[in-house]
Amino acid sequence: MTHRLTIATADRFAEIALGHVTREYPHKLDQVLEGPEDLLGPRQLHPIFYGSFDWHSCVHGYWMLMRTLRLFPDMPAAARIRALLAEMLTAERAAGELAYLDRAYTGGFERPYGWAWLLMLHAEAQRHEEAWGDNLAPLARAFAERFTAYLPKLTYPIRTGTHYNSAFAMILARDWADANDAGLAALIQARALDYYGGDCACPGWEPGGDDFLSPSLTEALLMRRVLDAGAFRAWFAAFLPDLAAGAPASLFTPAFVSDRSDGKIAHLDGVNLTRAWCWRGLASALDPDLAALARRTADAHLDASLPHVAGDYMGEHWLATFALLALEG
Repeated sequence: MTHRLTIATADRFAEIALGHVTREYPHKLDQVLEGPEDLLGPRQLHPIFYGSFDWHSCVHGYWMLMRTLRLFPDMPAAARIRALLAEMLTAERAAGELAYLDRAYTGGFERPYGWAWLLMLHAEAQRHEEAWGDNLAPLARAFAERFTAYLPKLTYPIRTGTHYNSAFAMILARDWADANDAGLAALIQARALDYYGGDCACPGWEPGGDDFLSPSLTEALLMRRVLDAGAFRAWFAAFLPDLAAGAPASLFTPAFVSDRSDGKIAHLDGVNLTRAWCWRGLASALDPDLAALARRTADAHLDASLPHVAGDYMGEHWLATFALLALEG
């Protein structure tokens, strides 16, 4: 079936996020301890992003709430979303999040996935009339500075299908940088070409057993963003030369999820949703027959995992964000 984002779907996603962004436990901290005094609870360490099992999922949970609110301001959950955002996205709380970055050993904190999602959250906040964008601006600037320092020394891209993936982070960060930081946007453009410009004959060796991103298609979507139409078509034709024949078959076959209560295996629902996002994002740059194939493949991946964005907390605390990306795409 062909999937689209409706007010009912957006409201369902929002209800899921409202159920976890302020749920403190269970929680997986990303922290290096210098001593016993550092052993604090999530809410003490992170005044805003203490819910959703981990910091980055809480960040993009708030992004999803803010995004659905803007797209469907009259949906049933809208009033509760506004009240929560007004309570949580204050300058004082954001200063507390920023203070965490001054602690020792935080240089690798949430790098690069959480950095990129924080920039996406700020970019969405800037589209609203409330002060949320201004309040989050210092935190966004801090992560932008980390990107600016990190990318020049990242000699090789990280191609894994998990949080460390370079291409996914650069897609999100580029969206923010286009409106806020021309220098970072140019850096991302240059590094994308450095990392991926010569790639060809992608074997499509995916997914890995705990992937939630498609390394192949995420890379392609980044190149779609940084190349003009003609240059992208030439690059993509070399990158996936047998696409019209349905090869590599792995990119057309939804991942099978054997146990959705296992947090790592549940990642594979994310593979399906991010592939759908990528295929939809790539379709507009392809010839009609390939575009139709891309859209059919996206729908097949959505069929496989969209029914499972809730039900077990191992997926429920994050999957709806990726479903929103896919449906918007």
